[in-house]
This record gives sequence, C-alpha cells and structure tokens, in this order.
Amino acid sequence: MRTAAPRKILMTIDAVGGVWRYGMDLAKGLSEQGIEVVLAGFGPPPGDDRQREAAGIGQLVWLNAPLDWMATSEAELGAVPRLIGELADRHGVDLLHLNLPSQAAGLATDVPVVVVSHSCVVTWFAAVRGSDVPADWQFHRRLNAQGYAAADAVVVPSRAQGHMLDRAYGVMTKLSVVYNGSDLQPRAEPRQDVVFAAGRWWDEGKNGSVLNEAAKTVHWPVRMAGATRSPGGDGITLTHADALDELGHAATMDEISRAAIFVSPSIYEPFGLAALEAARLGAALVLSDIPTYRELWDGAALFADPGDAQGFARGINRLIAEPDLRSSLSRHARELSRHFTLERQVDAMSRIYGDAGLATPLSVPLAATAE
Repeated sequence: MRTAAPRKILMTIDAVGGVWRYGMDLAKGLSEQGIEVVLAGFGPPPGDDRQREAAGIGQLVWLNAPLDWMATSEAELGAVPRLIGELADRHGVDLLHLNLPSQAAGLATDVPVVVVSHSCVVTWFAAVRGSDVPADWQFHRRLNAQGYAAADAVVVPSRAQGHMLDRAYGVMTKLSVVYNGSDLQPRAEPRQDVVFAAGRWWDEGKNGSVLNEAAKTVHWPVRMAGATRSPGGDGITLTHADALDELGHAATMDEISRAAIFVSPSIYEPFGLAALEAARLGAALVLSDIPTYRELWDGAALFADPGDAQGFARGINRLIAEPDLRSSLSRHARELSRHFTLERQVDAMSRIYGDAGLATPLSVPLAATAE
C-alpha cells in the first residue's frame, strides 16, 4: 500500500554540474502535479540567469556549505545536516530529496528522506582511475555509506550506476532505478557539418583530452562547449577542437540542434543527460563504450573505446562519410529517447516519495527499471 505523494518537498541542488538541470526539470514537473518544491543550493552560487530560472519554479535558498566533492575534510561538511534540517523545519516540508548521499549522513529529521546518487567520489575513482579513493578522502566513502543507510529510499539514474554502487558500498536494499527524462522536441533547423560535445572538460571523467586529440583528424569542425578549468583552477587546454567555454542550457540546445553529430567521450557517466538531449533533438550519437551508454543507447549510436582517440575519430568520420547511416542512427536514437520523458520520471519519483513514507519502504529491484 502506497501513501499519498508529499505536498511540499525540499530538494538539494548545485550549480556546478548536471544536477542543476536535473533539479530544475524535475521540480518543474512536480510543481505541475501540485507538489511545492523548496530548492536548497550548496557550493558555488548560480548566476543571475539560473536564479531567475529557479525563481520561476520554486523558492531557492542558497546555503553556506560546500558540495562534498569540493571539501578537503569531513569537518568542512559538518554544518550540512543542521542546515538542511533547519531549512526543512522552517518550511514545513513533508519529504527531503537529497541529490548527494552524504547530505543524509547525521541528519536528524522526522520526514522521509530520498537520496539520489547521480555520482560520487568513490565510484568516480573506481571508473576513472581504477582505484580506491585516497586515504585522505576516505571520509567520502564513510559519509556516503551513512547517508545510504539513513535514507528511506535510494534512487540511481541507470542500472549501471546501481551496479557501481553495489561494488563500492555493498549490495543495497531500498534501491530503485529512475531514468532521467527530457521533453525537448526536434527543431526544423537544417543540420550543419559540425560535431558538437558538451561537458565539464576539467573533469577527467568527461575525458575531454581524448576528444580534443581525435579532433586533429576529424573531417568536420569539433566544437566543445563547457568549462575547461575547475573551480580550483585545474583543467585542460583544447588545442584541436573549437573551445566554446561554458554555455547556458538554451545556447547548448541551440548548438546541438544545428550539429549533425553529437559526441560524448566520458569514462564515467552515471546517466549522460546531454546525450539524451542530443538524441531528442535529432543528432547522431558517437559515445564512449561504457556500461551506461550501452544500457541506454545500444544499437542507436556508434561506440568507441574511451581511451582511443583514433577510434573516436574513425567513428565520427564514418558518420560524416555515410549520411544514410547518420540518418538511421539519429532516427533510432530519437525513437529510444521517447522512453525517457519527464512525465515518466516525475511519475516514478512521485511513487517513490509515497513509498518512502511507509514504515517499511518498498523497493524496485535493480534489474527492473522504474519508467
């Protein structure tokens, strides 16, 4: 038996990565179902455009505490549970939706807690470096494990991410898979002879250096949008691709809608929202051959070994040389993308919110995806 969906929730977000787009889209869909959303931000604050976007959806409150992956010690995160608890009490919310598992560690609350694992330092190191987290970062594993244990429900955006969590933290109960969604529609603009990619290129997991190297021998211009320097100043220099720096969401969608080919070379990608958006907008996909992308796009994209720059160049150049294949793959990807709608995502999350209110929460087996 399922309880009613909450009337008011608090959702944590950040303005650094893909959680912002996930949060805005989901909060908008929930608000259309009559669920009020209070958005609690952590980390570097958003710019004016994003603040205006959030204000049109729900109340945005920015809290003075870092994201866990930007913290260098556990002490820096000590205030997080108190800040979340105080904000939840002040707004009288019925449920907490936390987009970082560590945010549930040490949290004292009487309302249900749903944790969504979009990514984490532990699984990032396993996928990108092939190693455990360094000794001085082991607090990430400890806080995440505490957060998963404290949650009434845990959500992942793909089965691949769920399997990564099982390997990193042990097999979890209360785990559900809810694919991210998008309701973008193809546009009538003509396609240009351009290859486009978007990501936080300073992040090793996005693997921008491999695409930059591939661009040397790609027959069309390769345009890479996204920050090349991290908040700490580290990053990469794009020497062969055209660097567009960081674009807003609307400008990024404009670029995708014009590009004939979209590429994601990621080593670590728990879902890959940009690939979904590109598929919905009608671009042909060239993706890294990782479990997440095989789960979502097998048969609807060309795949390349994420460590093989020339493999990416060959795949891209093949689509350039074979327009019929390019059209066939773009059609297939667009058809698959229709399974990943915001309506399905919102409905699945609403069911999980209701289940989380039960004394013994229900769970969806990892092999069965909530759609």
